[in-house]
Amino acid sequence: MTWEPEIEELRRREAMAEQMGGAEKVARQHARGKLDARARIAGVVDAGSFREIGKIAGKGRYGPDGELLDLAPSNLIFGRANVEGRPVVASADDFTVRGGAADAAIARKFIQCEQMAHTLKIPLIRMIDGTGGGGSVRTLEDIGATYVPATPGWGDVVRNLDTVPVVALSLGPTAGLGAARVVASHYSIMVKGLSQLFAAGPAVVAAIGEDRDKEGLGGSAIHTRNGVVDEEVANEAEAFARARRFLSYLPSHVGGAAPRTVAADPTDRREDFLIDLVPREAKQVYSMRRLLDAVVDKGSLFEMGRLWGRAVITAFARLDGWPVAVLASDPSYLGGSWDARSSEKAERFVKLADQFRLPLVHMVDNPGFMIGHTAESTGTIRYGVQAMNAIYKATVPLCSVIVRRAYGIAGSAMSNAEAFQYRFAWPSGDWGSLPIEGGIEVAYKSEIEAAEDPAAHLGAIRDRLNRVRSPFRTAERFGVEDIVDPRDTRPLLCEFANLAWRTLP
Repeated sequence: MTWEPEIEELRRREAMAEQMGGAEKVARQHARGKLDARARIAGVVDAGSFREIGKIAGKGRYGPDGELLDLAPSNLIFGRANVEGRPVVASADDFTVRGGAADAAIARKFIQCEQMAHTLKIPLIRMIDGTGGGGSVRTLEDIGATYVPATPGWGDVVRNLDTVPVVALSLGPTAGLGAARVVASHYSIMVKGLSQLFAAGPAVVAAIGEDRDKEGLGGSAIHTRNGVVDEEVANEAEAFARARRFLSYLPSHVGGAAPRTVAADPTDRREDFLIDLVPREAKQVYSMRRLLDAVVDKGSLFEMGRLWGRAVITAFARLDGWPVAVLASDPSYLGGSWDARSSEKAERFVKLADQFRLPLVHMVDNPGFMIGHTAESTGTIRYGVQAMNAIYKATVPLCSVIVRRAYGIAGSAMSNAEAFQYRFAWPSGDWGSLPIEGGIEVAYKSEIEAAEDPAAHLGAIRDRLNRVRSPFRTAERFGVEDIVDPRDTRPLLCEFANLAWRTLP
């Protein structure tokens, strides 16, 4: 007695599942310039590491004698795999089966996929290419009734956000539930020209009088600039590479330790150009990204969200092999002033770093919150205070480096002033409650107006104030802990990383 016939039946069903939506639909997927779901999983995980779960789940079609004629597989493919040798849950929507609609995914399979990640405390990769949750309106006729909206398994989506790193790749038109699954992640990616994301697609939007194509309604040019999605890439291969790299900086789960790499970059490396990087003229800019590349381990800087909230740079990097989260001002955009978007971006990033226990490095050149009518109408002060609150609530070690300006409430958000200050200032440091250039006329208004020569009197006041704004005057009073040679920044940050990681898991 043998069970070989059943194993043959299993292999036959597996072969049917591997056909996905059929040769014609798979060819159509490829003709659109899109990989199929199985190729996507192979592209993002370590070679040969994927073990599929629920492969033969789907809808069988049977003959009069009960023999299986055909199998329409579930359009959610998931399983266990490795990324850089570490276990992950990898999943991909199969657009060739009912356009990726969730009603063809089998609800329990979706739930098990999400539950696997937080139960086993391993990261989750979602590759999303599909429509909403319930299929088309025609589904109602099959059901024979309407239903009150609910999303089975969404509680597990929420638990994953609190438990493990979640990466979402939007790899086609994603609407409704598909769009929600992209956004419910820690890091999200869209492919330019290939991915679109919307609450409802063009045909539905046309009912409210808007005539837009998919790209004009929800392309990557929209969502990577409004903060809905973190990254825009040129192709799927680049999306896979960025997903893998993002995960390399994070622990497998909240409470775990992120992996340290072998450090090939000397901790005592000093870059001579840093002494000349910051211009003496306050209105001249410099490249903060060049600065960051110079002080972190070579090749380790990994920026996320570059196209939105551009006055703030948010990135992961390594110092002596240790992963850190980097928050930095970008003086080339709005002079580094925090507007509403930049503040929102800073808040989200600081919370992410704190959740996954990564030390924070804050490179400061912040002239304050953005001012003016646009700033007020977009609620800059509310978003700014929320960013400041996130920094004060963060419990991971934080090192701030004042590169140039630190003014007002936004400048004071460099760190928690009521905690130990692990802080350095460059000689270019310039700080206060209000920039002297904009505050003299207000503070000395009556005196200037009464002067015989107002312009000359203003110049004399400016000269007096410039003599006391030296960072060395502040250091005399221990108002700032240390003024350092900019070329010593990398050695000092590596020292911080090694000390900080002694306190972490």
